[in-house]
Amino acid sequence: MRPEEAYADLIKRWREAALLQSCAAVLEWEQQTYLPSEGAEHRSEQLALLAGIHHQRITDPRIGDDLQAVEESGIANDPLSIEAVNVREIRKSYDKSTKLPQSLVEEMAKTFSFAQQEWAAARREKNFARFQPWLAKSMDLTRQKARAIHPTGNLYETLMDDYEPGAKGDDIAKVFEKLREALIPFVAAIQDSKQQPTDGILERNYPIDKQQFFGEMVASEIGFDFSRGRLDTTTHPFCTTLGPHDCRILTRYNRNFFNESFFGILHEAGHGLYEQGLLPEHYGTPMGEAVSLGIHESQSRLWENSVGRSRPFWRHYYPKARGIFRDALGSLPMEDFYFAVNKVAPSFIRVEADEVTYNLHILIRFELERALISEDLSVEALPAAWNDKYQKYLGILPPDDALGCLQDVHWSAGLIGYFPTYTLGNIYGAQFFNQANTDLGGLDARIAAGEFEGLLGWLREKIHRHGKRYQPVDLVREVVGADPSPEPLVRQLHAKFDELYGL
Repeated sequence: MRPEEAYADLIKRWREAALLQSCAAVLEWEQQTYLPSEGAEHRSEQLALLAGIHHQRITDPRIGDDLQAVEESGIANDPLSIEAVNVREIRKSYDKSTKLPQSLVEEMAKTFSFAQQEWAAARREKNFARFQPWLAKSMDLTRQKARAIHPTGNLYETLMDDYEPGAKGDDIAKVFEKLREALIPFVAAIQDSKQQPTDGILERNYPIDKQQFFGEMVASEIGFDFSRGRLDTTTHPFCTTLGPHDCRILTRYNRNFFNESFFGILHEAGHGLYEQGLLPEHYGTPMGEAVSLGIHESQSRLWENSVGRSRPFWRHYYPKARGIFRDALGSLPMEDFYFAVNKVAPSFIRVEADEVTYNLHILIRFELERALISEDLSVEALPAAWNDKYQKYLGILPPDDALGCLQDVHWSAGLIGYFPTYTLGNIYGAQFFNQANTDLGGLDARIAAGEFEGLLGWLREKIHRHGKRYQPVDLVREVVGADPSPEPLVRQLHAKFDELYGL
């Protein structure tokens, strides 16, 4: 077979495997939205079957033959070409996948499906004991996965490579340590300030139908295309792509807390904008996929925080919000509302945390999951370890497991190494926003006028269209001309909150 034919066959086979993944994604989306509780067992069987078939497809020896034929030719010599990117990333995935026994792949799919249902039930019951055996099994399976891929490697780094390619646990720990040293005294200073927002503004009556209308309106106006996506309700907000023109974002609503759904929608819409900005002609190949979850998170946090929690944003949207939520906002001045949506206070719920404390939630999870996967921390000891870190970092003690270690779905789904990408996303996002402001000029004025096309266009040109052309760190260097650094994020936080709190 000629190299060109081998490359075409490789892409055809990889896209067919992507179609199978998209079928599983539909089932997973429906599991988090409409699946009856008694349907969990059958759903786990469906997902296990699809996972097994998908594994067979992506470990087919013919893919290995195609890769070898292309690699031995010269058609992928330019490392940044479409062909080279696809071959490089398919080779990496193929080599990983061929090391995983199909029986392990199927067992993980089945177990994680069950575990997510048990996590949701345990969270409702505020009962970690119900979830404990499932967490233990999830951890064991992820260890087996890591050892199969890299028998002598660092377990956590092997797992983290699925989410943030090339990341090193010790390097991230050093960056996070600098961030923690900056944030803990900053939070304390804010708490001690005499300037505080008016309590209760965000806890008034915000009818759910109006929250949904307002959230969809804003998501559409910043650029989310509802002809290629939709918004639904779930227990744990997320974004998933089911096809090149089918992106689903999900949030949850609280009638008496404005931030929960609105900033959840903005966050997930940011993810959706990235997905909708990937080039559809490359769907099913690495050139049509996001480079990493950290870069993905940079997009969601940029839209949620750098844009959505800014004063210019609310200069534009507050009159509309006041018109929609007349009973709650009435004659309330915009500055009072702006201060309220930027309130800084230690809290138990990660997805509801403010900009300043959010990363402390992530640091806690990062430290705990590293300890869990290395078995330096037992599953049984997790609730106590969780509570201890919340007291140490945030000065609060969770009153029950639902507000403690049962908050997040990630561990039930075997997503070990995922959590650090949230804070990496905040770090990248601050750097990207600063660079966009430098390149475009006057972002504050554009946002205040409700003009988001320029910023979205910049992100699509600089980040979205490249797919996996660059590794995460290389993409940051390409866009901002510097290595990833927490300093722009810390400066951004101080610029806003020093003023608000009179520091």
